[in-house]
Amino acid sequence: MTPLLIIHGGAGKALKDPARGPIVRSALRATCEQVYARLNEGLSAMEAVRLGCELLEDDVNFNAGTGSVLQSDGQIRMTAAIMDGGRQAFSGVVNVEQVQHPIAMAHVLNSEPDRVIAGAGASLLARELGLDIYDPRTNKRLREWVDERDRGFTSDPAQVVASDHRTGTIGVVAMDTQGRIAAGTSTGGRGFERVGRVSDSGTPAGNYATQNVGISCTGIGEDILDEGLAVRVAVRVEDGMTLVQAMEKSMQDSVKRGRMLGAIAISRDGKVVWGKTTDLLLAAWDSGHGVHDCVDAVPGPITQQVGG
Repeated sequence: MTPLLIIHGGAGKALKDPARGPIVRSALRATCEQVYARLNEGLSAMEAVRLGCELLEDDVNFNAGTGSVLQSDGQIRMTAAIMDGGRQAFSGVVNVEQVQHPIAMAHVLNSEPDRVIAGAGASLLARELGLDIYDPRTNKRLREWVDERDRGFTSDPAQVVASDHRTGTIGVVAMDTQGRIAAGTSTGGRGFERVGRVSDSGTPAGNYATQNVGISCTGIGEDILDEGLAVRVAVRVEDGMTLVQAMEKSMQDSVKRGRMLGAIAISRDGKVVWGKTTDLLLAAWDSGHGVHDCVDAVPGPITQQVGG
């Protein structure tokens, strides 16, 4: 089968700095190109998702891994999840500290009996796996935290998702040459949040896959949780809707309730779809016809099929 790949780097209000668009587009397209080449060589969907997420976690343009935003106490706590659609197996780490690739830990847990580990337990797991202690902070993120602290942590969460200096959660959905689907999502969180907050990215609301469809979400985590977005799209597909119909209905419902979110998805019948209720969705994809992106998509709610 022709492999399919779509990745995202956040959703929110439009970027105020026009120079940010080309930087983010270049980063997304480079990752998409590298991962899709490996899919063409026979890499499994799960390994492709892990690879894509690791590349984006290493890119300081995104709020995941290196370059994650700081929480209200000035610490970085990261969350990641991965789901094997064929086995319908979900795994993740929540609020893990001092690791380079949270998605790698989520990947290891996918074959373990305890598949979601949080907080101190996640950090202990990192040490048990022999992962090096790693500081994901950047000077830019530290300056942002100092500025926000001086404002009393009052920023609009939507601005935190995609401002001049930030882009949001990253995600990867892939289908390999065997038709297997997987989805992965990784984030540094909303930024400046209460210590202990759990984002949607470590739950099936933000990341879900079956043998027929995979979805990764981004945007305001609480909005995604309230909608149960990834599972909602997946259930609608399993119940007979096309992926476009399922995404469109889910976005329409979200608009009615004033949610700010976005999602990327792939279905086993070869469809690649994205949807958003926000001004901005930073995504790129390849469905066998080269890399494309929607960084310049029109503001406002939209659902679009871009492959298949």
